[in-house]
Amino acid sequence: MTFFGWFPQRWKSSVDVCLFPEPVPLAQQMASGLWSDLKGQVPKMKSTHLRSLMQDQARNDSMFVQSGQMVLDYCRQKVDSETMSKLFDLAEKAGVEQRKAKMFAGERINQTEGRAVLHPALRAPRSASIALDGQNVVPEVWKVLDAMKGFSDKVRSGEWKGFTGKALTDVVCIGIGGSYLGVEFVYEALKTDPEAAAAAQGRKLRFLANVDPIDVQRALEGLNAETTLVVIISKTFTTAETMLNAKTVKAWLVKELGSADCVAKHVVACSTALDKTQAFGIDSNNVFGFWDWVGGRFSVWSAVGVLALSLQYGFGIVNQFLEGGHAMDQHFQKAPAKENLPLIIGLLDVWNCSMMGHEGVAILPYCQALVRFVPHIQQLDMESNGKRVQMDGSEVPVGTGAINFGEPGTNGQHSFYQLMHQGRVIPSHFIGFAASQNPVELPGEAVSNHDELMSNFFAQPDALALGKTAEELKADGIPEKLIAHKTFPGDRPSLSLLLPVCNAHWLGQLLALYEHRTAVQGWLWDINSFDQWGVELGKVLAKEVRGYLSQARKGSADDSKFLTPTKKLLAKYLE
Repeated sequence: MTFFGWFPQRWKSSVDVCLFPEPVPLAQQMASGLWSDLKGQVPKMKSTHLRSLMQDQARNDSMFVQSGQMVLDYCRQKVDSETMSKLFDLAEKAGVEQRKAKMFAGERINQTEGRAVLHPALRAPRSASIALDGQNVVPEVWKVLDAMKGFSDKVRSGEWKGFTGKALTDVVCIGIGGSYLGVEFVYEALKTDPEAAAAAQGRKLRFLANVDPIDVQRALEGLNAETTLVVIISKTFTTAETMLNAKTVKAWLVKELGSADCVAKHVVACSTALDKTQAFGIDSNNVFGFWDWVGGRFSVWSAVGVLALSLQYGFGIVNQFLEGGHAMDQHFQKAPAKENLPLIIGLLDVWNCSMMGHEGVAILPYCQALVRFVPHIQQLDMESNGKRVQMDGSEVPVGTGAINFGEPGTNGQHSFYQLMHQGRVIPSHFIGFAASQNPVELPGEAVSNHDELMSNFFAQPDALALGKTAEELKADGIPEKLIAHKTFPGDRPSLSLLLPVCNAHWLGQLLALYEHRTAVQGWLWDINSFDQWGVELGKVLAKEVRGYLSQARKGSADDSKFLTPTKKLLAKYLE
């Protein structure tokens, strides 16, 4: 069933942009009192316990949003109707609608790199029209999708054979950061989905990201080179960590199979550097491209994710994932503000980070299949919004970019929830599913295994919100000496997302929701969520160290460019 299927199957054109006023830069918002007006809500909200707020049933009902089969309940957030009204007003004045329209219209909203931000085009239906510089990009997207479907079908059927004539049943995917985390998240999430698991029977998918040689050992453990296909993911084919890993695995293939000619049969690439892939030995017909308007942390929808996932699960399953993402795109474009899930969650996260002063947010999926969801969201959100300057280069006058972390429940409950309940206040996102991928119901047990899991999903937000007072503990007969230790302050904000089931379609919806939530936050802060200059400096310095180590291993090197403490560490390392 397609969620939000009632939305018209169309995309905003550049004509639509003029329907919205120009966004007000953050500095002007500050000067006009928009943010100070919102900040005026903080003392009231900080002094009002969630126990009191949640006694207002009309308020609670207004914060229960159902769109199709997905439910958002945010009544356990430290906001009232007046606060939400001001947040929605802030979104309007900040031009979220206008900025959103520009993104979907293909304008170059990534201004520091001069690029459009069109990852939604990667999951658009074949019939859609999304223009970049006057050209519809959708046919090119589907040209690559069709090529990947054709190749993955050949590999999965055994028509495409390896160097020794054996079918390729195992895939090693080499990438890093955005070329790895999103793909691994979806792979792990679908491993136990019945339909996807049946499609993947007899196949393996491994990931190699860390340049640490231990990761190479772990990725290749138990694999037979004769049946292994390697996917190298690097747009420029120059990413240092990825290329060193690629060369290492290539050497393994050549050693095991006895000839460099094996590369053409056992290695494919997701890249745009055809000269470099050809020099590596890869058949140019097996290089699947993507575009500079696809940011790394949004690239799971491109060849970066689709190829590996199609090899493992088949293109049909992956297409369900793409359709789910598109359904959320439709919702984000069309749903009114008070029903718009990415907008609401983005507003609440800005409220908690910039107004209430909370530096973290816990992402808590009550589904073990989402074991790699949080690491991907960490990159998606923290690389996007870990910025200190606005679009005009001036410093952002409010706090931005919360620390995202988490772990699937109930594991997290026996780990960091102690801090959340009786230590720091950390706003939380609870994510649950109405049905399990693998339901189990044991004779004699009061509830099914999934009901046991979801009992905690429903209980923890209430426990965080309400807490347990000293008076309640005394009434329960708790010894006086333990009262202070067992008191729970409560008043910890959270929101709950409930989805039908963890399958490819709903995974697509969930990930697209968090992508748009990230964009909303950036637009409110007037920062560029789509560049990542912060990762560059360390790379530059690492290149200098690499050159020094190369020379030092040969017997002579100049360490004068390094700090004295670094010189001492390097000397110790080289002993």
